[in-house]
Amino acid sequence: MQLQVKNEKMLLAGQWIDAERSFNVYNPQNNQVIARVPRASKSDMLLAIEKANQAYQLSHSWPTHERMSVLNKAADYVEQNSELYAETIALEGSKTINEARGEVTRTIQTIRISAEEARRINGQTINFDQNEGSENRVGYSYRFPIGVVGAITPFNDPLNLVAHKVGPAIAAGNAVVVKPASVTPLSALLLAKAFVEAGLPAGILSVITGSGKEIGEALTTNPLVKMISFTGGVKAGERIAHQAGIKRVNMELGSNSPVIVLNDADFHDAVSSCVSGAFGAVGQNCIGVQRIYVEKDIYESFLEAFKERTKDLQVGDKLNELTDMGPLINEQEAKRVEEWVNEALYDGATLEFGGQRKGAFYDPTILTNVPKSAKIAKEEIFGPVVLIYPVDNVYDAVEKSNDVDYGLQAGIFTSDINKAYFSIQHLHVGGVMVNDSSDYRIDAMPFGGVKNSGLGREGVRSTIDAMTEEKVVSFRLQQIM
Repeated sequence: MQLQVKNEKMLLAGQWIDAERSFNVYNPQNNQVIARVPRASKSDMLLAIEKANQAYQLSHSWPTHERMSVLNKAADYVEQNSELYAETIALEGSKTINEARGEVTRTIQTIRISAEEARRINGQTINFDQNEGSENRVGYSYRFPIGVVGAITPFNDPLNLVAHKVGPAIAAGNAVVVKPASVTPLSALLLAKAFVEAGLPAGILSVITGSGKEIGEALTTNPLVKMISFTGGVKAGERIAHQAGIKRVNMELGSNSPVIVLNDADFHDAVSSCVSGAFGAVGQNCIGVQRIYVEKDIYESFLEAFKERTKDLQVGDKLNELTDMGPLINEQEAKRVEEWVNEALYDGATLEFGGQRKGAFYDPTILTNVPKSAKIAKEEIFGPVVLIYPVDNVYDAVEKSNDVDYGLQAGIFTSDINKAYFSIQHLHVGGVMVNDSSDYRIDAMPFGGVKNSGLGREGVRSTIDAMTEEKVVSFRLQQIM
């Protein structure tokens, strides 16, 4: 069936506008054009930033209850149109319709949590009389919005990761300019519509679509932008950090996530969770399972069970509710994954399952005996490939888990609390999931990593903290005669 190509507009300070140029948005499953979207110019981005700053300056007295109301109304709109949002995510991206529905549910939660956290942006009283000579002073601190936030979002969660930046920004009283991924801009534009329908004041939110090379630097370097919130790759993150200069930067830059499976684990639960964590969202997931370290006594049985479970996965049409795995975001990415796998095989790795590409589709793939020098062992694959290794014990597993330049999340399956605590203390990551794979997250928790996995933490509460500044107030009291 031939879909009608939609001509979309971008949101600039409350106005839905076109640009002189446009670009196509494709369904990666069949490379069919599904929409045309404005290709913004540098001047469009600069205008959006200027309008955002004007809106922020006018919103200093924007009451908390009004911010909460807008956020809750936006969540209501998404909920009332949830299937439209899910279909949009599935059409422009890699997720199956069931995965897309899950993302919509999480987006609603993220926005509602943002509304709840808006009421809890609190300061603290300060006991100035703890210092000798300050007995006649009292005071407190409070948090105030940072100003204009620049948000740059990726393709793999094109709705919820936008909500993770927009929701907290609005909750804190900031203005925000979003530059969504060029391959998946439709979900971000649809989220903007929810906020417009919710009565968000003009200028508080702009979603500017276009090429990062053309408009990205205008956002990251502009002195009116007081914070950059970026989710994406390490190289882009390094470039943005250099461009940003003296302003706040929050970055989630991906990972190469390990999971440890010990002899005393719930075997079937570990297999099931690791298969889901490795191949959900076609492996295009920053906390997806990439390396699994299994104690030697159960390694062979784990590997066989893992292969059998993987064979049951249905690869195909994203909109079919029986499909487990769709295509990667484009054929270029599928070819990159194929190249990395072939390099590892050339270096001595063993292909246990998969390893076949057809267009943008790449089969769920299991590798063993992968040398630690292989690119696929060191870098983030961001595709449906998992590496499984035998280890001697938990100490060996933790040491090998840490032997990469990333540290976002890790998982460990064990019934031994002492081994769990050892792993918690010694895994160099931002989060340890005990008896879950690395692929576990709720939107309220602090989320981020160490090493090349990023700077700062996301999660609604943590993001609000990052998007606000603290001001101290002291009163020197006069003696009453």
